[in-house]
Amino acid sequence: MVKDKCQMENKKIDFSEWYNEIIDIAKLSDKRYNIKGMNVWLPYGLKIIHSIDSLLREYSDDGGIEEVSFPVLISREQLEVEFEHVKGFENEIYWVTKGGTTPLDIDLALRPTSEAAMYTMFPLWIRSHTDLPFRIYQIVNVYRYETKHTRSFIRVREIHFYEAHTAHVDFEDAEKQMDEYLKIMERLSDDLCIYFSMDVRPDWDKFPGAMYSVAFDTPMPGYRSLQIGTIHEYGENFAKNYGIKYLDENGDMKYVSQTTFGLSERLMAAVIGIHGDDKGLVLPYKLAPVQVIIVPIPSDNYDEIIEYSNGIKSKLMEIGIRCQIDNSDYTPGYKFNEWEMRGVPVRIEIGKREVNDKTLTISLRTRKKKIKIELEEISNMYQYLKEVNFDIKSKASEFYMANKIFIDSLEKIKEDKMVTAYWCGSKACSDEIESLSEKAALGAVRNDNTSGPCIVCGSPGKLSAFSRTY
Repeated sequence: MVKDKCQMENKKIDFSEWYNEIIDIAKLSDKRYNIKGMNVWLPYGLKIIHSIDSLLREYSDDGGIEEVSFPVLISREQLEVEFEHVKGFENEIYWVTKGGTTPLDIDLALRPTSEAAMYTMFPLWIRSHTDLPFRIYQIVNVYRYETKHTRSFIRVREIHFYEAHTAHVDFEDAEKQMDEYLKIMERLSDDLCIYFSMDVRPDWDKFPGAMYSVAFDTPMPGYRSLQIGTIHEYGENFAKNYGIKYLDENGDMKYVSQTTFGLSERLMAAVIGIHGDDKGLVLPYKLAPVQVIIVPIPSDNYDEIIEYSNGIKSKLMEIGIRCQIDNSDYTPGYKFNEWEMRGVPVRIEIGKREVNDKTLTISLRTRKKKIKIELEEISNMYQYLKEVNFDIKSKASEFYMANKIFIDSLEKIKEDKMVTAYWCGSKACSDEIESLSEKAALGAVRNDNTSGPCIVCGSPGKLSAFSRTY
């Protein structure tokens, strides 16, 4: 038998090295592709992001948002309809200028996001108030020429992206949609066991063309925060540029009011970074490609052990659990380390004693103590998966609370955490904070009406978040 060990070399205290190692050793992504920032999704990582996609599809469908798929190319003419929007992306756009050796009549862009593509079609689909509200989403790759240091799942040039776009009869109905997005985000974050702050981005950092933007920010190891998603209220800004109108009940033509919701593979980065430990990944059960791993322990009745293991696998599959049997030639210790590193929530060990006693020995990824149960109790396996999620959420909650603190003076701004403080909202005070601490203004905390003196200038301020960011 092979006796190699499968263990992490880097401790999580050195987050950057740990993060790079776990992506490689767990075979989530390969960044050795010869275009910087365009990485190869490997099978295990792809299964995780597809599980996230499936949850988003379910929750979007429940919210009346229907899936579409738009072409990847957008003409320069489409993009330049809304100048403020394209200006926000002008340094990040990849341009296609030739078809083979023939120069194109008009330059084509690889979509950095899809407003320009979708909103040229909206006037063809939306004519009357009976067509509203109009809600669509797509899960696609978008392309941005990222010039900063690239990092897998956090800062890449080809981005796995969920984007929802809606149109409404008026601003009030659009605002209701913004609240509906939050319901989707709450359901998703519960599945991912992630906690986040909702911050209204300052005007200089809102999405190009938006009336306002709300970002979902979460503290990460390494004393930085990660923006894992955004919702945007567009009002009539894009509708006026793209001519998106409808005939109301009184026979008058009016512009629609629009919103969007965007999420990316940064969700994957958050799951890896927040939940992982010195052994490797720790995956919430809805994301785990393998929810239960069965490890047969070699013995003189190994054929019986394998047969017994196959029976357990069949029973688990019948109740919808993703499971595998590891009957490779590696030692049991290697297998335990391997599947712990890959974040499998539950491990079942089957040896001679378990076969004879008609029992199972269970280990949860989040606990040290082993559990012995009767074979008949296998139908309760979902309860063990939920216990793993409970442990993950508890630890994530503790991490969030420990890494997001309130400060009441500028002297404390250098705290190595995501901080909240009262801020007047001015660029000058934001710049002062950033010059002292490298912390950017994430914006006023949404739905918090408390107020106090700005920690920089003393003027009336709102509770706001600041952090170094990835």
